[in-house]
Amino acid sequence: MAADDSGSPVGGAADTPLPRVLCDTAELVSLVGDGPAGALWKLAEPGRQLDANVVRVPAGGRVGTHTEPDLDVLLLVLAGEAALVCADGERPLRAGALTWLPHGSARGVAAGPDGVTYLTVHRRRPGMRIQPPDAADRLRPGGG
Repeated sequence: MAADDSGSPVGGAADTPLPRVLCDTAELVSLVGDGPAGALWKLAEPGRQLDANVVRVPAGGRVGTHTEPDLDVLLLVLAGEAALVCADGERPLRAGALTWLPHGSARGVAAGPDGVTYLTVHRRRPGMRIQPPDAADRLRPGGG
């Protein structure tokens, strides 16, 4: 197999990831309508660096105000309306609104009279790992 100047394979290998369509959000929204609340779709591809979800909040429902300390989040309204609840007030959201939720910001979502369906995208959190009992000692000053 040939490689370019950076050492990357040229010509594609069987294990090289390829772009692909994962979900038709317009079709998903049309199928769900006033259906179930919660996550309708989740990105679950192995080896991914991102997490993404399509979430439905029914009419009058809320995602309580919370603060995400570590991750910036993009929120794209796919259908319906909502109010983005922020420390400095509420901002109306409608289909097509793309919103940045910076890490450290307090935010909540209050669905409108017909509910709201939105896509969120953020960096993937590393999975929890089981460590040996003395692993925490190595992180302390003077630890092994």
